[in-house]
Amino acid sequence: MTAREPLPTPSAPACEAGHLVILTGASRGLGAAMLRRLLADPDPALHLIAIARGAVSPTPADGRCEAWPLDLSDPPAAAARLSAWLAAQPPVRWRRVTLINNAGVIPRIGPLGEDTAAALSAALRVGLEAPMLLTAALLGATAGWAARAGGEVRVLNLSSGLGRRAMAGSAAYCAAKAGMDHFSRAVALEEAAGAHPARIVSLAPGVIDTDMQVQLRGADPAGFPDHGRFVHLQSAGLLDSADAAAAKVLAWLERPDFGAQPVADVREG
Repeated sequence: MTAREPLPTPSAPACEAGHLVILTGASRGLGAAMLRRLLADPDPALHLIAIARGAVSPTPADGRCEAWPLDLSDPPAAAARLSAWLAAQPPVRWRRVTLINNAGVIPRIGPLGEDTAAALSAALRVGLEAPMLLTAALLGATAGWAARAGGEVRVLNLSSGLGRRAMAGSAAYCAAKAGMDHFSRAVALEEAAGAHPARIVSLAPGVIDTDMQVQLRGADPAGFPDHGRFVHLQSAGLLDSADAAAAKVLAWLERPDFGAQPVADVREG
């Protein structure tokens, strides 16, 4: 299925007043690890929408998860799909709604002028425009929902320390993550002024042993001054596994003070 095919009829709820979780980048790395942990939750009221360009695995058999194969380099189409699905939901169906914007793209490591316009554009579309449009779709659709009145609409944006500390050779990725941090701050201010604010956090998950780390270690040191640092992180055993990082991120979502600081880092407790 593509973003432009007809929308499916929403499936019947497992039970009333459930918990809806929308997760992007669910097929690899941290996203796949979060999906596995969420699927292990025995709560029958939990319903997952797993968004990824590739196949999502494991495929659940209990009907609690929908896999949406969407390409987030086309953010308007993805946001339209989510808006239409949410518009078909009864306002009292969900007691809690969580959007986890996890998907991201890191283009070729090296000087900005050596990358292609298409690769740089895709990195910003997936890493910044898509989270912004999906967040807007969620906030617009849930304005009158019971979950919003109960303070249980949450947006978790997966950021990076590179959004707060520039790194040569990764300008597009740094820009996307810095933009994610700042758009989260702005949305938090907007929501705080409303009667029933959603809660939003842009969270740096620490350094994780994923394909991105492999890409960084494999980059040409001539155009990547920090190459040695990432080789050291791996050789010194300083990388979290994807599963360990997923546990920390999902635990952050459960904090009673979630949203008190719109920009945070799991390493800061």
